[in-house]
Amino acid sequence: MEFESIDRGIGSFQEPITEDQLLAVCHRAFGPTVKVLSAVELNGGSYNSVYRVDIGDHRPVILRVAPDPSRQGLIHRELMRNEYASLPFFGSVSAMMPRVLFADFTHELIRRDYMWQSMLDGIPAHQGLNAFHRTEWSAFFEQLGTIAKTIHYTIGKRFGRIVGPHYDTWSEAVISLLKDTLTDLESVGSEADDIRRVIAIASENRAVLNEITKPHLLHGDLWVQNFMLASDADVPKIIGIFDHDRSSWGDPMSDWVIFMAERKPGTERDAFWNTYGALPNSHNAAWRRLIYRALHLSELRLELTRSERKEDISENCNEMCEILKLLA
Repeated sequence: MEFESIDRGIGSFQEPITEDQLLAVCHRAFGPTVKVLSAVELNGGSYNSVYRVDIGDHRPVILRVAPDPSRQGLIHRELMRNEYASLPFFGSVSAMMPRVLFADFTHELIRRDYMWQSMLDGIPAHQGLNAFHRTEWSAFFEQLGTIAKTIHYTIGKRFGRIVGPHYDTWSEAVISLLKDTLTDLESVGSEADDIRRVIAIASENRAVLNEITKPHLLHGDLWVQNFMLASDADVPKIIGIFDHDRSSWGDPMSDWVIFMAERKPGTERDAFWNTYGALPNSHNAAWRRLIYRALHLSELRLELTRSERKEDISENCNEMCEILKLLA
C-alpha cells in the first residue's frame, strides 16, 4: 500500500494516524477482504486529518479523523458528531454534499472519532477559481449567495449547535459561545481581555440579541475552501459542498459566510448580495453584526495562536479594538 502523511512537525495540532490504524478502520468499514491500494493525507484543512483512500472501487473514498478528545477545546468539542447529526437538516442542498459511508465514534480502534465519506466530483474551488479571470469570479459568489440563502431558509426549534447545548434565547447561545472561546484562548496563552469586554457588552444588551427569535440553520464554515467546482465549465460552477461540522441554529447574519462576504466590499464578493439579498439595515441589526464579527475574530484568533501566526494575531487584535470602539 502507498501511504503518505503530511509532516507537520512535533507539537502540531493536527496529528496523522499510522498505516496500521488506517487499515484497521478501513476493514471495519468495508470488510476484512478490502485491499487498500493507496492512502494520501490531504492538505488545506486545519482541524481534522483527511485522507484520500483508494480501495480499488469506482473512485477513491475520503477518511476524516477528528483530533484526540484531549486536544479538542470547548468550541470545537465533538465537531464530527455535530456534522453527522446535522445531515438530515441539510436536505435542501444534500444532492451537492458527500454521502456518509461509515462513522465510528466508539474509540475501539483509535482514540478518535472518524468518518468515511464519498468523494465529490470536480476540483477544489480554491484551486479551480484560479483557472478563471478574476472578473468571472462574480458567478461563483452569486451561486454562493443562493446556496447560503437556501440553507438559512431551514428553521429549527432552539438555538445552539445541532448536538447541543441548546438555548431558549439567542443571547444565551451567543454569550455562551463567547465565554467558551475565551476559555479556549486562555488555555493556549492568548491575549483575551478584549473578548471579556465583548462579553460584558453583549451581556448588558441581551434584549438586542433576543430580537432574534427564530433559529435558522447555519453552515458555520461556508466559504471558498469548502466547495467543489465543475472541471469542464466555461464559468465557475459549484457542484459540491462539504465540511459543515460547525453547523448550528441561530441568526443567519451570524453565519461565517456573511462575515466573509462583508470583508472586502468593492470586489467580486459583492455579487454574493445579488442573490442572497441585502442585509437588515436597522441600528440594532448593525450592532448585532459587530458582536458577530467579534465572535468570529475571537474564534479565528484561536486558530492563529495554534499555528503561531504572530503578525496575523496582531492584526486580529487591532480589528477587535476597532470593533470595541464602535460597540462603545
